[in-house]
Amino acid sequence: MSNQNLFSALRNAFPSDLDQIAVETEQGLCYSWRDLDRASAMVANLFDGLGIPAHSRVAVQVEKSVEALILYLATLRAGHVFLPLNTAYQSAEIEYFIGNAEPAVVVCSGKNHGWVSPIAFKAGTQYVFTLNDDRTGSLLDRAASQSDRHQPAIRRADDLAAILYTSGTTGRSKGAMLSHGNLLSNAAILKNYWGWVPGDVLIHALPIFHVHGLFVAIHGAMLNGSKMIWHAKFDPRRVIADMPRATVFMGVPTLYVRMLADLDLNRQAVARMRLFIAGSAPLLIETFQEWQQRTGHTILERYGMSETIMLTSNPYAADPRYDGQSERRGGTVGFTLPEVSLRVLDDQGQPCAVDEIGGIQVRGPNVFSGYWRMPEKTAEEFTADGYFKTGDVGKIDPRGYITIVGRSKDLIISGGYNVYPAEIEGFINDMPGVAESAVVGVPHPDFGEVGVAVVIPKPQGRLNGEEIIAILKARLANFKIPKRCFVVDELPRNTMGKVQKNLLREQHKALFKS
Repeated sequence: MSNQNLFSALRNAFPSDLDQIAVETEQGLCYSWRDLDRASAMVANLFDGLGIPAHSRVAVQVEKSVEALILYLATLRAGHVFLPLNTAYQSAEIEYFIGNAEPAVVVCSGKNHGWVSPIAFKAGTQYVFTLNDDRTGSLLDRAASQSDRHQPAIRRADDLAAILYTSGTTGRSKGAMLSHGNLLSNAAILKNYWGWVPGDVLIHALPIFHVHGLFVAIHGAMLNGSKMIWHAKFDPRRVIADMPRATVFMGVPTLYVRMLADLDLNRQAVARMRLFIAGSAPLLIETFQEWQQRTGHTILERYGMSETIMLTSNPYAADPRYDGQSERRGGTVGFTLPEVSLRVLDDQGQPCAVDEIGGIQVRGPNVFSGYWRMPEKTAEEFTADGYFKTGDVGKIDPRGYITIVGRSKDLIISGGYNVYPAEIEGFINDMPGVAESAVVGVPHPDFGEVGVAVVIPKPQGRLNGEEIIAILKARLANFKIPKRCFVVDELPRNTMGKVQKNLLREQHKALFKS
């Protein structure tokens, strides 16, 4: 049997000259492909020497560093299961994740060792190591004496490679189980669909505890043998300064907004760039258009989730499956990726007509097998014919472009009518002086539920909530109109820039209580 370990596929894609630079940091440190190979072998040998069971979970909560990337590669190489944890998580959250996943190894930042290690040992974890972003920590100390040669563990395509915990906005976080085959199939499809070519250089400025930065960006660069310019933290000026040496950038919408606010961003700065990709949160059409005008580049927006990696993408080049269309359309997430099947169904489970809104379901080699230790939840989220219910609501236009309208849990049912927040947000965002908006549903004694709008003004903008509602009344059916509109300085967001609507719902839930 050929080894279907994801690490083997990534290693086979390394350039023949292993002394080429693989990763360059902001501090000017350069890691060659040979460095990545040797260092990941040493950490993998350390894991082998610990005597932990095959397929053990390795939970990791560390700051972004090249050594953290090496730890990820080593975990795959040794045949274990990588479990990345958001660096913002605190003790109660870490206690849940470690208790649920029961990792054999936990790796944390040195500054957190004092409170992470008791939680880990209490849950039965055998080993706790530290890893810092300055190339120090007990993990590296212990690995230093290991051999720099290692034969990758034999793994099948359906063996578990990673567990990603979802954000948990509707109850306890769920661990999405992703296999070596899930991750490799998606990376291989994106390599072709996004036109990766020899000589491409990726600016990596995303966190690496999330699908976008860890899988989409890193796998894309490594499977192409491409150098990464590594930014531990996003700084718009420093990223723009690196663009003359790069060709590909991946970011969440917030990063594009921050770069547009920097005067250094112009056509000359991006002249060598080939591709800008956005995802993880909706990209406002205003940002899409302003980027086009300032840079001459059209951002490619795509759609994915922890359970499926990438599902759809605007085309990089002409897509023969869709009559050779190549337009990247703002406000859409493009076409279904090759090998992915996507359908939109109504509340009765029937296929939606063109441009009709319904629930999005998907199937394909990239779709996860289920939630860790949650068989009932897994069964609930899959249809009898094997489609995963994404929980997203959307529509497909006559040309095949997919638009995400929102999350099904964000749906507001007011007086028996379905209200889609994204539709209302679109109207509000088009109003002069509005930077961004969020609409959420809250309990109401008469209607069951009504909408509440929360709006951020542009700099120096002056907005009035009552005036916004008055404008909406002239444009939308009455049942869609938010009952209240608040103007605020900022919206609550997670680390990937997504608005945390659950916090807004909680904040305003008592608004209409009698």
